[in-house]
Amino acid sequence: VQLQAYGGGLVQPGGSLRLPCAASGFTLDHYAIGWFRQAQGKEREWVSCISSSDGKTYYTDSVKGRFTISRDNAKNTVYLQMNSLKPEDTAVYSCANARVCGVATPQYDYWGQGTLVTVSS
Repeated sequence: VQLQAYGGGLVQPGGSLRLPCAASGFTLDHYAIGWFRQAQGKEREWVSCISSSDGKTYYTDSVKGRFTISRDNAKNTVYLQMNSLKPEDTAVYSCANARVCGVATPQYDYWGQGTLVTVSS
C-alpha cells in the first residue's frame, strides 16, 4: 500500500498549483483522503479531506475558497487544487487515508511522502 503526493514547487504569491495524491495497492475511493501540511518549525496541520461515501469535502478555515479537493476514481488519484496561494501556504504537503474524514492525524493510516510547496516572489 502506497500513497504518493507530488506536484509541489516554487510559485509566486497569487499563483496556483495542483497536487495529486496517487495510490497503489488499494482503491482510493474506498477511503476518506486527507491533506495535511507542515511548515518548517511548526506542527503538522490538517488542510482538507474528501469522504469516501458521499464525496463531501472539508477545509480548514485558512484555505476555504482557495483550495479544492477532488477525486478521479479512474486514475485512483485525489487532487488538491490550490489557488490564490500565499507565502503562509509554504509547507510540505502530504496525503493520507482514513475510514472517515477528521482533523486528527491518528485517524489516518497510510501516509504518502510529502511534496514541498514554496510560495515566494
